[in-house]
Amino acid sequence: MPHPFPLREIARQAGLSEATVDRVMNHRGGVRESTAREVHQAITDLHRQRDQVRLGGRTFMIDIVMQAPARFSTAVRCALEAELPSLHPAVMRSRFHFRETGPVGELIATLDRIVTKRQSQGVILKAPDVPEVTAAVARLTAAGIPVVTLVTDLPTSGRIAYVGIDNRAAGATAAYLIGQWLGDRPGHVLTSLSSGFFRGEEEREMGFRSAMRALRPQRTVVDIAEGDGLDATQRDLALDALARDPQIRAVYSIGGGNIATLEAFEALGRECAVFIAHDLDGDNTRLLREGRLSAVLHHDLRQDMRRACQIVMRAQGALPGWGGGVPPSPIQVVTPYNMPVTG
Repeated sequence: MPHPFPLREIARQAGLSEATVDRVMNHRGGVRESTAREVHQAITDLHRQRDQVRLGGRTFMIDIVMQAPARFSTAVRCALEAELPSLHPAVMRSRFHFRETGPVGELIATLDRIVTKRQSQGVILKAPDVPEVTAAVARLTAAGIPVVTLVTDLPTSGRIAYVGIDNRAAGATAAYLIGQWLGDRPGHVLTSLSSGFFRGEEEREMGFRSAMRALRPQRTVVDIAEGDGLDATQRDLALDALARDPQIRAVYSIGGGNIATLEAFEALGRECAVFIAHDLDGDNTRLLREGRLSAVLHHDLRQDMRRACQIVMRAQGALPGWGGGVPPSPIQVVTPYNMPVTG
């Protein structure tokens, strides 16, 4: 792959030694295929961040570590890279470590590699709230690498801030919308989580159930979970739930996999009267335009990424400190008629 970048820049972007990068670039062998992929991905990222590489000034390398479906991690990558040029006077560079699913040990290994290499000024993290992740965050902070959680929090860890929406309020908003739009018509509501280990999703479900009990106490809520937000696994879970409960007529999708859920309704010839989802990723944008989603609860990812980077810069002494917590991101109720214009 032709490129104009010095070996040291590629090595820094990949988090590898210059010797390893040299072996990959000159096809000398003795390097694992996964390592070679990391080198080529680093070159791709450097091309995308070319303007940042050319800037002078103090440089911060941040690592974005996420367990999420590709549609959401892609939206996060685009939001961050759109914000990077505005984060002067510092120069922000980014490395991405994305996985859709898999053993938590793989996620821990990624976080521990960041500790070992000591080349990171901060980590932005979306991860399940389990003891192993909390312990890995503690190792990062002990190494002087601040951690900011994104979308879903790890409140008992050593993270310095959480950036994202108030997830309980989001769940309550979904209950209010479904209550208003379904009205007094009969029908049960399906809630769908990608995993019970993400605190943000758990909080959305709690907010939803609490508000639904207050607003529509007669309404039955049916849960499905552990589809990882992936269409391949979500479809079977939705089909099974719909087959077991013929009264399901509305959906609050907490964790994604919305194409698959809609396909399950269609396969059984069933109507979905109200469908509330989260995040204007590529799939949801298309579904909303087609009128297949009723509304999407959205928040400005660019603002979130800007805040997260600024928090890292403050932790590293590049910006003045702040006197309190980070306010939650505003929740936007987006319908087919007020969709944001994208440039």
